[in-house]
Order: sequence, then structure tokens, then C-alpha cells
Amino acid sequence: MSRPLLPPFTDSTAMEKIRLAEDAWNSRNPETVSLAYTPDCEWRNRAEFVRGRDEIKQLLTRKWTREQDYRLIKELWACSGERIAVRFAYEFHDDSGQWFRAYGNENWEFDRNGLMRRRIASINEHPIAASERKFYWPLGRRPDNHPGLSELCL
Repeated sequence: MSRPLLPPFTDSTAMEKIRLAEDAWNSRNPETVSLAYTPDCEWRNRAEFVRGRDEIKQLLTRKWTREQDYRLIKELWACSGERIAVRFAYEFHDDSGQWFRAYGNENWEFDRNGLMRRRIASINEHPIAASERKFYWPLGRRPDNHPGLSELCL
């Protein structure tokens, strides 16, 4: 890469930034994920408001305790300057074995160092049968040859 992934973003650098975020979230490691955000980052995640890396780590720890076998795909919706709009879907099951698919949109705003200073996420989920799953790669990073959201018609 010839330059760091810093604003202002182009479609190409925004897609790279999104893939890095997807990879981090698929690691399900709250510490790793939190490092992409400013120390005082503001989040709205559904109806929950958090601020700062410590609260982000707490939210993600709760999330991935409840959302087992979590697999996520993110896709660029739009970008301009220091902002990126993302759409995403993820699948998980709860401790009873019920599978879910969640859909959502995120609005991201970055500081000049490329750290996210604001994340606004709207998310809806619904139960699915195990036979309706579309995300089957081994836990961790989505393989490069796995279809994205558009290819999966999601």
C-alpha cells in the first residue's frame, strides 16, 4: 500500500478500511477491535450509547458472549472526505442454538490519523433456520473468495 488509510477516503481506500474492520470484528477480540477507535470514540449501537475504548470493549464482550459463532460481512455504501457509510449483515446463534441474521447500516467518522471517532449503527435481526445460513467459512477472517453481500443478494 502506497499510503496509509487516512481521510479523505476514495472508494478504493474506503473499501480497504471496511475490509480491515470486517476482519477485526470477525476475530471477535474486543481489545483488537477497540484499537481502531479514538480513546474517546462515541458509539450508538442500536439503542445503546457508549463512549471510549473501555466501554466499547465491554459492549463487544457482552455481544460476543451472546452472539456465538459470529460471522460478519461489510460492504461500502458511500464515502466522502472523512466519512464512510457501510452496510453489513452477520449471522450468529444464541446459547439455545437458534440462528439469527442481522442487517444494518453504520455511519463512520474518522480523525486525521485514521481512527474512528464516531460510529452510529442501526441493526435489525431476525431468527433463521440453520438451513438458511449463508456464511459458512471457518471462524475468523472471511476468505477472499467468499461472496460478499451483493453477490449473496443480501
